[in-house]
Amino acid sequence: PWSIKCDVALPCATQNEVGKEDAEELVKNGCILVAEGANMPTKPEAVRVFQESKVLFAPGKASNAGGVAVSGLEMSQNSLRTAWTREEVDAKLQQIMKAIDHQCVKYGKLPDGSVDYVKGANIGGFVKVAQAMIDQGLV
Repeated sequence: PWSIKCDVALPCATQNEVGKEDAEELVKNGCILVAEGANMPTKPEAVRVFQESKVLFAPGKASNAGGVAVSGLEMSQNSLRTAWTREEVDAKLQQIMKAIDHQCVKYGKLPDGSVDYVKGANIGGFVKVAQAMIDQGLV
């Protein structure tokens, strides 16, 4: 499916779905954005092709975080024995996703002004875990 011309590609099916050759084909066909919608559907060598070609690549840990976030919101509602409206859940989800984007930009900004979302998501996640460990007195 990756030989079809597109502006945006959304690999959502399975792990290791997009390989180097697929990435090269997407770049050749003018794709400008790849956002993962599954757990690691893009092989590391394909990610490098996208990054070297300046294709905006959103790793699943950032772009696919909405489902995990909503599950967390559901657990919060259950433990609080409350119910939020659809609009309240959507507002909370938008706030969470904007915060993820902010972290990716903060930690992934490159000298040329572009953003490496893989780097940003990885460093942002590390910082969050490290801060939690510090807050709990573990380090």
